[in-house]
Amino acid sequence: MKTYFRLFQFSRPISKFAIPYFFSVLIHTIFNTFNFVMLIPILDTLFVKDKAVEAVTTPPALEFSTESLDQWVNYLLYLVYGPEYSVMQVLVLLSLFLVLSFFMSNISRYFAQRTMENFRIHTLQNLRNALFNQIMALHVGFFTNERKGDIISKITSDIQVVQFCITNTLQVVFREPFLIIGYFVMLMSISVHLTLFTLLVLPVAALVISKIVKRLKQVARKTQEDFGQMVSCIDESVTGVKVIKSYNILGYIIDKFATINGSYSKASRAMARRQQLASPASEFMSISIVAVIMVYGGNMVLDGEIEASAFLAYVAAFSQLTRPVRAIADAFSTIHQGLAAADRVFELYDTNDEIPEKENAKTLDEFKNEIEFRNVSFHYTSNKPVIDNISFKVKKGQTVALVGASGGGKSTIANLIPRFYDVKGGQILIDGVDIRDYTLHSLRENIGLVTQDIVLFNDSIEQNIRLGKLDATQNEIENAAKIANAFTFIQETENGFKTNIGDRGMKLSGGQCQRLSIARAVLKNPNILILDEATSALDTESEKLVQEALSNLLKGRTSLVIAHRLSTIQHADKIIVLDHGRIIEQGTHSELMEKDGVYSKLISMQQLD
Repeated sequence: MKTYFRLFQFSRPISKFAIPYFFSVLIHTIFNTFNFVMLIPILDTLFVKDKAVEAVTTPPALEFSTESLDQWVNYLLYLVYGPEYSVMQVLVLLSLFLVLSFFMSNISRYFAQRTMENFRIHTLQNLRNALFNQIMALHVGFFTNERKGDIISKITSDIQVVQFCITNTLQVVFREPFLIIGYFVMLMSISVHLTLFTLLVLPVAALVISKIVKRLKQVARKTQEDFGQMVSCIDESVTGVKVIKSYNILGYIIDKFATINGSYSKASRAMARRQQLASPASEFMSISIVAVIMVYGGNMVLDGEIEASAFLAYVAAFSQLTRPVRAIADAFSTIHQGLAAADRVFELYDTNDEIPEKENAKTLDEFKNEIEFRNVSFHYTSNKPVIDNISFKVKKGQTVALVGASGGGKSTIANLIPRFYDVKGGQILIDGVDIRDYTLHSLRENIGLVTQDIVLFNDSIEQNIRLGKLDATQNEIENAAKIANAFTFIQETENGFKTNIGDRGMKLSGGQCQRLSIARAVLKNPNILILDEATSALDTESEKLVQEALSNLLKGRTSLVIAHRLSTIQHADKIIVLDHGRIIEQGTHSELMEKDGVYSKLISMQQLD
């Protein structure tokens, strides 16, 4: 139940909901119980013709007994009608009290339900916000290792399960015990003997229900995990539909989805069987207990130990007592599904960020001197180094290019500077300070990044560019688009800068998407610019124009450029050649050409192409 109670940390301030709910439920319980208490005098009035009635002229004492009830009814009749009154007058008065009691019972129940609903929505809104914030704060490596579909499943489906399985039980757990106590007090006031007998047979019903719901949590967790895999399969299949069709693997993908869907359906059926069995079983046990009470209590009526009207009211109240008991049993049959979903949610919520920020971290207000890689090493999940003890410096205002074969570690270096990952050995320093000593926000505020993996959002062209500077004016956005050679094609779209580009920019060509990505970086105007294959998706004409724009942008700016097209980085202040995570050559274009080494061979190969 630790998971259950953790939900309450997202419910603050609880008193805002708990106090009005408590009083609403208390009023509902009092009047709901009173509804059945009123059956005794009504039945006596209708069927006990010769019952002696003594006028009660003063308020009787408050006691939980049928005798006290008779006295209070007679006292109220005396106040309304005087010492003499007819049977019809008694029925009218009792009926009015019954209507008033039902009204108060239902209006208080309405306020209790509304309060609990507000509490539920408030709790889940806070939980969703907290979970989303936690996800977005996690390091980039987390998303490399996790299935995206499973993450989406946890923040959508799993929280929905929490909503309908756990928070709905709050209403049962906090309301039904009040009703049980109210009915129990009423039953005791009618007959202590009969109530004690009833308590002896109730544990039998509880034992049966507990056996049914015992394994629900395990089955529910399997259901949620299968659902996450199914969402991942759908996401990957929709994203890679071109690959699926071009490689003729449609049958394989369909079979894969069918297998996962079959496993999910099997687990769902197993869970549903147990959930659906709980309610009929509890109802059957309740009726069985009522039958036993009918026999035992009927014998008490025949022996004169209890009046017939009181016994009928007792049976009616007990039948109502079984309702909250069944509700609790039903709640426990579904709570395990919610607990399993909540466990998965909290697993994600409790994931530690592997990119910690120091408590007294410094703020990088202005980049002044240089970036230094000092004996830097890095590896991902295995111990095989991707970056192996490299050292180099990038002076302020310099353009440094990284070249080499794929897998040499170029993009990894670009990811280490903004701390998407932390180095495993050595240091990266900016102005002589380890970047781990800076706040993440101030560090990344000084860095602009344009990658070969274009990330655009399903929004307008204007909003995608504005992400570089949220308070940018329209004029600034247009100027950034012109520098990135994007202004012309934007003007040719249906609604210009207001045009929606679709999911991941599907309405645009690859070159157009890349130019929007460059415009976004231009708008940010960072002190340090990282270009990771920034022109890879451009055609020859656009590449030439963008290179000219980038050359103007890079003047006086510190930049790290990764490029496979070596013709685009020949004017860099320094070119570093990487191979298997090590620096094998570095210098200017002319210096490296004179060495006639790896760089020279790469240039020759591209010229041949």
